[in-house]
Amino acid sequence: MYPLYTNLIKKQAFQVVIVFIFAFMVKKGAIDRFLIWRKRNISDGTFVIILSAVIGISAGLGAVVIKSLVRYIQKLLDLGFKLEHYNGFFLLLPVIGILGTVIFTRYILRKEVGHGIPGVLFAISRSNGQIKGHNMYSSIISSALTVGFGGSVGLEGPAVATGAAIGSNLGRKLKLSYKQIMTMLGCASAAAMASIFKAPVAAIAFALEVIMLNLSMASIVPLLISSVSAVLTSYIFLGQNFLYTFTLKEGFIVGHVPYYIFLGIFTGFISVYFTRVYIFIAEKFQAIKKWWNRLLIGGILLGVMVFIFPALFGEGYEGINSALTGKYNYLFQESIYFEYKDSLLVLILVLSLIILLKVVATSVTFGSGGVGGIFAPSLFTGAHAGLLFAILLNYFGFEVEVSNFVLVAMAGMIAGVIHAPFTSIFLIAEITGGYELFIPLMITSTISYATLRIFVRNSVYTYQLAQRGELITHDRDKAALSLMDVSTLIETNFSTVSPDASLGELVNIISRSSRNVFPVVDEENMFLGVVWENDIRHLLFKQELYDKTYVKELMFMPSPTVSLNESMEDVAYKFQTSSHYNLPVLDNGRYVGFVSRANVFSTYRSMIRNFMEE
Repeated sequence: MYPLYTNLIKKQAFQVVIVFIFAFMVKKGAIDRFLIWRKRNISDGTFVIILSAVIGISAGLGAVVIKSLVRYIQKLLDLGFKLEHYNGFFLLLPVIGILGTVIFTRYILRKEVGHGIPGVLFAISRSNGQIKGHNMYSSIISSALTVGFGGSVGLEGPAVATGAAIGSNLGRKLKLSYKQIMTMLGCASAAAMASIFKAPVAAIAFALEVIMLNLSMASIVPLLISSVSAVLTSYIFLGQNFLYTFTLKEGFIVGHVPYYIFLGIFTGFISVYFTRVYIFIAEKFQAIKKWWNRLLIGGILLGVMVFIFPALFGEGYEGINSALTGKYNYLFQESIYFEYKDSLLVLILVLSLIILLKVVATSVTFGSGGVGGIFAPSLFTGAHAGLLFAILLNYFGFEVEVSNFVLVAMAGMIAGVIHAPFTSIFLIAEITGGYELFIPLMITSTISYATLRIFVRNSVYTYQLAQRGELITHDRDKAALSLMDVSTLIETNFSTVSPDASLGELVNIISRSSRNVFPVVDEENMFLGVVWENDIRHLLFKQELYDKTYVKELMFMPSPTVSLNESMEDVAYKFQTSSHYNLPVLDNGRYVGFVSRANVFSTYRSMIRNFMEE
């Protein structure tokens, strides 16, 4: 079996190399000649469609490689570490995996890998879609080490990061426009999701709902092609079986609608807990400066949690599949409380603790240096929340089919944690074949998302970007402003003047300047104020005042001013609420330049046209 896995991985890696050898290995001159030929013979629209298929296959292969590597690592570990009741190696394996990840990222790669989808959102919001080339392989290696050795995270985030890096770098090599690169990022992200979950429709919803790709004919056709290409690639290597095994034992019963509503509220509150705990723990680990302290603290915590609750080990797909059949014996396998497997009270307690601790295990995995995704932990938490909910309903005499509630609760958690109700509905329906429960999926997902939105504004993916004002959205005005940067709009052709300069010296400066605003700075370039030519026009020809009047008597401190790191949305608001045409830009009190109303408006109009073009 193991040589088969090895050959499969080698074959997949070879195909990935072949797909990109033209774009990344040939000489620049050859690429330029190809682009000239392409421009003459292939239209932009057709070229994007062709690239979407190439990216779909490539991103799909990347996702297949990640899955295969993790399976291979876990198969090797299963050779010697399986025990009948509990496994002491659970204390060490996650730490070993995270240590391997940290060594790879810090000492071999020597670059930050990131956690996938937040990195893609940052690239869209702040770096014009540019993702570093190493992300085409670094996310694969680091996430395989983390998850393969039991890190309590998923693989979809690294798969999306890999696909997006492929799309970004291919787009730059082929000199695509900003709009086309954004489309490639969306196609690659959708392709990775389609391949890893075998869910092409949900992948398109994900690109539109989470990646924030604008829906237009220019983007929907490439998305369809990339998703189909990716899922076919996954079928070739991983087969056509559903990711989760679900057999419908009882169809949708209208009388159970109230139960699904309460399930939506239940998963909504769990989503609030999940999001807040994730953010809290992430901030605590960020405050720990030394990486080995983060590894030690996180590794010990994770090892202890996985040792006590083995179900928290890895992605948790086996546990979800067991829950979808209504079985829960896996919760007790290899555990220290195996002898209590027939106790309903212990079952409810264990389920409750696993629901509460899964996000802790996930956050600790990330915080200590692991790399992975948040989708799988959300699905795992949702499955166990549904299992607990159904068990309690049956205990109190409300007879329901347990597997149905496990399935629907998974959608409720994705809708809440990821802030993606449409993605959750189609994802769960596709990955389980549970289309017969489409109405309950819609009810629970909608209620869960609505419940969460009362308490939490941003998802685990977007909260840091939103705090910094860097989050791009489907609102074209906000999206355009978020992509604009104060530093790129600064005008520096303003003549500075000292506060101790005389009026005569100022007049001399005015005579050589094309501007009518003069910033006043001291010897350390600290901004002290401005002198407006219009304000002193009545003094310009009174030569008797040239040596008696000084700039410090003529200047004033303008309001408002602009910080170098300020968001463009705030800058636009300052122009809107003031009568100024130029605002000074400061960096910790030091003068940098001016930003003008005309330049901001012109750049904004250009960005809007870019968003609106098909």
